[in-house]
Amino acid sequence: MPKTALHRPGSHAPTALLTSLAELLREWLPRQRWFAGKGYPVTGLTVVSSTELYPGCLHLLIRTEHLGRPTLGGPGTPPADDCYQLLLGAQRVLPPRLAHAFIGRASAGPLADLDVYDAFHDPKATGLLLERLRTPGTAGPLLFERDARVTVPGGLTPRLLDTEQSNSSLVYGDAFILKVFRRIQPGINPDLEVPWALTRQGCTRVPAPAAWFRTSRPREATLGVLQPFLRDASDGWTLALQSLTLERKFTEEAYELGRATAEVHLALAAAFPVDAPGPPQHERLAAAMSERLDATARSVPELRPYVPGLRAAFDAVATLDAPTRPAQRIHGDLHLGQVLRAGRQWSVIDFEGEPARPLTERRRLQSPVRDVAGMLRSFDYAARSRRPWRPQWAHRCREAYCAGYAAAAAWDPRKEPELLRAYETDRAVYEVLYEARHRPDWLPVPMAAVGRLAEGR
Repeated sequence: MPKTALHRPGSHAPTALLTSLAELLREWLPRQRWFAGKGYPVTGLTVVSSTELYPGCLHLLIRTEHLGRPTLGGPGTPPADDCYQLLLGAQRVLPPRLAHAFIGRASAGPLADLDVYDAFHDPKATGLLLERLRTPGTAGPLLFERDARVTVPGGLTPRLLDTEQSNSSLVYGDAFILKVFRRIQPGINPDLEVPWALTRQGCTRVPAPAAWFRTSRPREATLGVLQPFLRDASDGWTLALQSLTLERKFTEEAYELGRATAEVHLALAAAFPVDAPGPPQHERLAAAMSERLDATARSVPELRPYVPGLRAAFDAVATLDAPTRPAQRIHGDLHLGQVLRAGRQWSVIDFEGEPARPLTERRRLQSPVRDVAGMLRSFDYAARSRRPWRPQWAHRCREAYCAGYAAAAAWDPRKEPELLRAYETDRAVYEVLYEARHRPDWLPVPMAAVGRLAEGR
């Protein structure tokens, strides 16, 4: 096969690559589960960095712009543009085994007449990623690093997990899992920073990072983290749905999950600074929640009738004059899908936080009540995903979870009802926006909670 510009390292300049890729990516990106600009056409593309891993395989950071995307305001505001991590392959003729990864055929530029595909589906490309992580070093702006105490075997067979998530995960030989961050923001990602800190604290509830890779240009950012794969574990969401289907209790599991959450919070408080919030912090928190509520109501008309009742929960926090639980590093997006159970042991995963929110906010000190509220909302989600709805199942899980948390943490989150209601309300508002954008059929689930919370229940 004659060599093209793709096969000559350094010859594919960013502007030339866009000649080949712009049209293809404008159509392909919005269809991806991890694409944040749903509903807003891609009006601009910029190649932030381009690294040829081997002839026919490019690692790219692509910045997208979206005309008409609203500015939501507040600390949860997504930027008008985003940066995405891509691994693209290009071949004269795509083999049938990669047909499902096909993006399109380039008609111009250095990739002209080549089939472009998502190389995260290609065992050759993903196998090379593992080798890079096993032998630390650099490739252009990419830096591959690992924990020297951990041995990662070579030759592990890769497979891409086919699950709904905001990133991509590769399992290697059922021994390790590589989480690849799709939407990239400058700075260290909490999904590397937090598990690493917890490992140093001796916390066994979180799989320890074995290796990771990052970029140094244009600014440092985490690109992916390799951790042990808990192959015999089941996620909390699956276990909860099994419990509902079999019409059995989930209270014992919920109690132990509460204990696990508290242990992680205690380790986080020891690993990172803490801060005692007072009235000014409560006012700022309530204001940020109200801004998110207003912004979501502008985007989701179904929410508007409930705004006054929901705002009352935030107003109650704004008037708190007594100290509450110290702010600390937390999980930030805790729910049943972020916990795994093997035997009787619960593990907590995915410390990235809510990917739609800025990285600086996700690394901010916050009340642990926020994590508790996220899990309580998840019990309600599970209960409402099965018919007939079983509110008592969710209620018993809530009580057991909080009791388990209180037993391990020596304080009960139910003793701070204003904060708990406010965080539950804020979470439900987030869920409304998420479902409206990504899964409209699920919108009735958070809307049911919105009706309850707006009435103060």
